[in-house]
Amino acid sequence: MTTEPGKRKTPISLWDASAVEADYDTPMDGDVKTDVAIVGGGFTGLSTALHCVEKGLSAHVIEARHIGFGGSGRNVGLVNAALWLPPQEVRKKLGDVYGPRFVKEFGSGPEAVFSLIERHQIRCEATKSGTIHAAHAPSGVLDLEGRAAEWKRLGEPVDLLTREQVVALTGTDAFYGGLLDHRAGTINPMGYCRGLARAARGAGATIGTGARATRLLKQNDGWRVETDRGIVRAKSVILGTNAYTDTLWPKLAKVFTPIHYFQFATKPLGPDAAHILPGRQGLWDTGDIMFNIRRDAFDRLLVGSMGTVIGTAEKGLSRRWARKQIARVFPTLGPVEFEEAWHGRIAMTPDHLPRVYELDTGLYTAIGYNGRGITTGTLFGRAMANLLAGMDRADLPLPITPLSTVPSAPVYSRLYQAAFTANQIFKSL
Repeated sequence: MTTEPGKRKTPISLWDASAVEADYDTPMDGDVKTDVAIVGGGFTGLSTALHCVEKGLSAHVIEARHIGFGGSGRNVGLVNAALWLPPQEVRKKLGDVYGPRFVKEFGSGPEAVFSLIERHQIRCEATKSGTIHAAHAPSGVLDLEGRAAEWKRLGEPVDLLTREQVVALTGTDAFYGGLLDHRAGTINPMGYCRGLARAARGAGATIGTGARATRLLKQNDGWRVETDRGIVRAKSVILGTNAYTDTLWPKLAKVFTPIHYFQFATKPLGPDAAHILPGRQGLWDTGDIMFNIRRDAFDRLLVGSMGTVIGTAEKGLSRRWARKQIARVFPTLGPVEFEEAWHGRIAMTPDHLPRVYELDTGLYTAIGYNGRGITTGTLFGRAMANLLAGMDRADLPLPITPLSTVPSAPVYSRLYQAAFTANQIFKSL
């Protein structure tokens, strides 16, 4: 969805329409020579570019559409610590070397994000009041108790909440308990993405929008990245496309199962919403088909779940679902109208862990963020820059592993979508 200079594009999400940080649209025009070519203008690509130039490497970002067009601009905006997986399970899957390292580094992921926001004065509606993992049923409390015990053992600032405490923090009695993670917070994700672009450009990186990378060719002195707007020659290439990976590199789009996640944002509710998440924490629940709630800086209420928007913000199945859920969780609020509705893609891996691949000499990607794009993209961008600047690969947060495809991904993707649609129908009745 590229646009000619001066023409307004249709927003891809509420965040795209409401971000204070200026949009960045400079179409690539002609050939470029650089140390690092980065495909993808989202969290990963822009973090990589910023950290590369800070390490003394020249960097050029190739973005097919506009900054934040993919998952970065469609994100829920929860700056969560670590992964969906409990820390003890991460250690079990990654072993004694990488397990504790990954848990520690990604547990402090929000600190890395908020540090960049502060250092570069990124205007993205940042809050640092935590996030709430809420128990959707009594069984969810048991899961949260195990997570809380492990994080407490590791000395991390989390609180296990009673049902009464969750009511006080959320304004609803729909949940049975919760886990408040004080490390976390919320942002306008598109504002953060554009702010990273501004910071990277200010540090010396270049960004070309409206240029789709169509071919990668290995050469004696590095790589030739062919685009529909020119050629980029680079010593190294980073693919930062995650769930929006296409056919640029054979089989890479087959290493994860793509699923969708959708959001509905009400019009600003003003004082009527003051009792909802008064501390402005973001919330997601323990249900198998996850449900989330947050209130933005302008008192819009956002609700979302797994699946695609079926219909629009004004009519259709998903709108009925959203109104029904808001009425269920906040029955005193009354009917609401919606301002925006959108969905994005998540790259889910079989074990719910991300991957780092060296696809060829000097060609790397981090992929499979499993719905944790803000912190994971930021941290892997930094790690990729450190690697290209000479860091020992053994010091990466994850080991570099051989590329392994998921043959069943298309089937599972369709099954998930059917289940998510059925969930919307059932909960709209």
